[in-house]
Amino acid sequence: MTEVTATLGVADIQRIMACIPHRYPFLLVDRVVEINGDESGIGIKNVTINEPQFTGHFPDRPVFPGVLMIEAMAQTAGVLVVNSRGSDEPVRSVLFTTIDNAKFRKPVGPGDTLRFHLTKMARKRNIWFYRGEARVEGTLVAEADLSAMVI
Repeated sequence: MTEVTATLGVADIQRIMACIPHRYPFLLVDRVVEINGDESGIGIKNVTINEPQFTGHFPDRPVFPGVLMIEAMAQTAGVLVVNSRGSDEPVRSVLFTTIDNAKFRKPVGPGDTLRFHLTKMARKRNIWFYRGEARVEGTLVAEADLSAMVI
């Protein structure tokens, strides 16, 4: 099996939407600022008070839900995987298959910029395994091991 080494410096929102099927309000990655094939990358999420989850989580002290940080890591991984394929073959979907070792270390709120650092741990056929870390201004706020499958 040949490893794909396609590299694209960044993916703007148009490229992200071409790679993964998510749309508002569930598209949680604004930009991917670093892509190294399917090996690693960094996705960005600018957290704003206008997001729908803040009407209920929590009105008096808005906290970005940890599960959405994990989802954003998976979306960043999906962009890396689809972008690296180097093929015109359409991708029907990228599915989240596992979450392991998830930890939430600090709350994230409006005004924060999340940076999702993804590093490939392995690939088995059409399933990629990544280590993800979410950081705000360099501080680790969440982490997880996850996998995604392309169908």
